[in-house]
Amino acid sequence: MPEDGFRSGFVSIVGCPNVGKSTLLNRMIGQKVAIVSDKPQTTRSNIRGVLSGEGFQIVFIDTPGLQKPRNRLGEHMAREVRHALDRVDAIVLVVDGTRPLGPRDRATLDGLASAKTPVVIAVSKADAVERKDMAALLSSLSDYGFAQHIVPVSALGGTNVDVLLGILKGYLGPGPRYFPEDMVTDQPERVLVAEFIREKALELLIEEVPHGVGVGIEQMRRRERDGLYEIYATIYCERPGHKAIIIGRRGSMLREIGERARADIEFLLGARVYLNLWVKVQEGWRNNERFIRGLGYS
Repeated sequence: MPEDGFRSGFVSIVGCPNVGKSTLLNRMIGQKVAIVSDKPQTTRSNIRGVLSGEGFQIVFIDTPGLQKPRNRLGEHMAREVRHALDRVDAIVLVVDGTRPLGPRDRATLDGLASAKTPVVIAVSKADAVERKDMAALLSSLSDYGFAQHIVPVSALGGTNVDVLLGILKGYLGPGPRYFPEDMVTDQPERVLVAEFIREKALELLIEEVPHGVGVGIEQMRRRERDGLYEIYATIYCERPGHKAIIIGRRGSMLREIGERARADIEFLLGARVYLNLWVKVQEGWRNNERFIRGLGYS
């Protein structure tokens, strides 16, 4: 039974790759629940982030970037986006404020024009945009006519994020508390750990390598005697040449990935972490349905 006067609902966050969807989600939640990088295909599955406040709860669904699938992994990502648009209370379309609308943006806008669900457009990176350029972009977006609200926001600086949240609260209806008040995501710790490792690989690796990187957690356990987490993980790539790049000269790249990932994992788990990373070649894994499921992309 819903609490007296309690309001709740689901909000999908959609948009083209690299427009700042995950950064905005993390800002609204107030905690890192989605990895962030400037590489396309960073988000591969729908990620639910939970914002609980006095008398309300919003369950956000962060989706992979909208793009044409090129392999089985891409098909999985496209399915995730479609599922995220089903039976939600509102849709947030994130548009990159630092560039004019391109063909992909316009195709996304056209696709949402007939949506029966309320659409709010969040223009990201507003702090980095000249006023005249922002005005021109807002005018172009207004011409589509279907958005209930258009809000310039800065996820990094926090500009207008409270305004956006206030708008979204207005779409909530009477409903239950879907998740405990202190829960910010429904992702298991093992999934978050794998994603944090992949995020650091995305940050550090050169352009052609990251798309073919996947991470599997082989073992994760906490020692009783001192509370330290032992984590054994494998970074998968598709080519032997990529394996050499990921390992780096005398293991320097792999070591850097591990050190950066460990810092985030320790913050997540609230404990010391021993992180052991291996690199393996799994040719064509992005077209291997069984392998994709094994990495958690169900």
